[in-house]
Amino acid sequence: MPLSTEYWFLFPAAIAIATVAMATGIGGAVFFSPLFIIVLRLEPSVAIGTALITELFGFGSGVFAYWRRRLIDFRLGRQLLVFSIPGAIFGTLAADAFPAVVLNTVFGTGIIFIGVQLYLSLRKDEVAELDARIRGEEQHETLLVDRAGNEYAYTIKRPNQGRLFAAIGGAFLGAISVGLAELQEYHLIARCRVPSPVAVATSIFVVVVSVLVASLGHFYYFATSADAGVLSQVLSIVMFTIPGVVLGGQLGPMVQATVDPDRVKLGIALLFIGVGMFMLFMVL
Repeated sequence: MPLSTEYWFLFPAAIAIATVAMATGIGGAVFFSPLFIIVLRLEPSVAIGTALITELFGFGSGVFAYWRRRLIDFRLGRQLLVFSIPGAIFGTLAADAFPAVVLNTVFGTGIIFIGVQLYLSLRKDEVAELDARIRGEEQHETLLVDRAGNEYAYTIKRPNQGRLFAAIGGAFLGAISVGLAELQEYHLIARCRVPSPVAVATSIFVVVVSVLVASLGHFYYFATSADAGVLSQVLSIVMFTIPGVVLGGQLGPMVQATVDPDRVKLGIALLFIGVGMFMLFMVL
């Protein structure tokens, strides 16, 4: 199976995308899918599957970085995975059944929705205020101590809302490669009252396991249902994107402490809305 080096430019692009994704908690596939559809002219189902395979390695690298910092609440993560994994399976099966024009329409609409959610999401001062309220509560069910010795004590509120959005986000993830990280992180902080560093790290853990399930389904489709040319093209792409996102996944947690998250999220929100509108225009 011949592989091509024509996609070399995706290596530096993947480093930048994964760094931003890890620093903000936004799923990297939300950047890669439009890139693959608009720039590389891949079919939506192929682009979404390739983006998920790439995101798996980027988020896997990020999970390792957050695990080393001891910021992941694995108990909460397991509770959310019970709902996100079935959602991801459902979304993957649904994506394979839709024609390209439907996937493009759903993806364009979905990415606009994600952009609006990011625009309306919590600002840095609001996150700091919520973190202070969590620390001020008298009783806590969970105590997590990170590698630096910082203590995070909290009690998870409205757990059913967290599970609901894990299921919805998982379905979006499997179908259009985006949604779980963007929906889940906000609700873990705002509704479930999980401290923001723990919420980001735990959300990324849940995403990487859900992405593993969804990407396996898409890769199985490439290997069995698609022609050899598509599989060769996918492998030619990921041999550059995977090393890039692995490196970016290590840089992201370090960058998180140095950037202004409000400005970054505002810029990304506007970018998503613009890309989504462009994709919908392409369908017309």
